[in-house]
Amino acid sequence: MGSPRTVVSDSTNKLGWLLEDLEIPGVRFAVLLSDDGLRIAHSSGVTKDDAERFAAAASGLSSLGKALGEFCGGAQNGVRQNMTEYDKGMILITAAGEGALLGVSTTTDIDVGLIAHRMNELAGRVGHELGSQPRGSVDGGEMP
Repeated sequence: MGSPRTVVSDSTNKLGWLLEDLEIPGVRFAVLLSDDGLRIAHSSGVTKDDAERFAAAASGLSSLGKALGEFCGGAQNGVRQNMTEYDKGMILITAAGEGALLGVSTTTDIDVGLIAHRMNELAGRVGHELGSQPRGSVDGGEMP
């Protein structure tokens, strides 16, 4: 069994349109990222630089969730979603296929259930495609 394959960030943000379903009240922005912390795409509510910083941090938070999984049922217990609440909003991170994550930043005035539902729907749509591409470029080309 090989290691998970992830896609590399897309400097042109060609896949940013995928995140339009998350443009709902209370959502500041969304970022699609690789499991190892590289930005794949971002919504219009965040700059590329901030999306890249968010991707790195979201990957770290997801890794912490994996480390705590054994305390919720065993060492092989997978993380479905991380939710961290702050004074001025929330960060939600959802698995989006093998090697990919979907992260969202919100305000405090949100419908968490609606946002989580939309995130899970989107993750289901893009997860297979993104998770199955070889590490290289978004269009499937290999890196040298």
